[in-house]
Amino acid sequence: MAAISELLRAESDGTVSFGDYTQDAKKKLENFAHAGNVYKVKTFREITKLEMNDGFVYESVPGTAVSHFNAGADGVSFTAEGDSDAQVTLGLKENTTYHIFVDDKDAGAMATGISGKVSFSLPLTEGPKRVKIAE
Repeated sequence: MAAISELLRAESDGTVSFGDYTQDAKKKLENFAHAGNVYKVKTFREITKLEMNDGFVYESVPGTAVSHFNAGADGVSFTAEGDSDAQVTLGLKENTTYHIFVDDKDAGAMATGISGKVSFSLPLTEGPKRVKIAE
């Protein structure tokens, strides 16, 4: 998969792909309309961040490339790739418990607080990882 050369693109399955962890300097793309939403992405080697309708959705430190990102009513799914292990933070519903699956293996449950955020580590040095977060 590697970097998303367009920084942000719509996929034929209705999802979005974004991020370019190979960039030395910050790159951003704003006002990307897709499926009734407006997206903004900032990405480079140190961080990748996605916003939707001016709200926080995804952040990784260091930067990643994310494919087929799908945020639904009951959770999120995507595949992430990067040069090194990453700390991922997602904006979800407040005060909700989510189950995290990485490559279909249960990585445990986490609860969001009033911020609605959940953070976890992804071992990306082992290759791309499929992630599913569900209530």
